[in-house]
Amino acid sequence: MGNQLFQQARTAVNNVLHATEKSEKQDKLEIAKNALSSAYANSTPAEQEQLHEFQQQLEADQSR
Repeated sequence: MGNQLFQQARTAVNNVLHATEKSEKQDKLEIAKNALSSAYANSTPAEQEQLHEFQQQLEADQSR
C-alpha cells in the first residue's frame, strides 16, 4: 500500500510545480511544505531521501 503521507507529499509538490497562477502556487506551496514535514517523520530512510529531493525541487522552483 505504501506510505500515504509520502504519496500526499509527492502529489502536493507536483501540484506546486505545475501551478500557473502565482496566488495558486503560493497556496499550494504552503500545503506542500506541511505535507513534506508530516511525511518526513513517518517515512523510511529511502523515502526521506526522496522527500529531501522534493524539497530541493520546491526551492529551485521558488528561485525562478
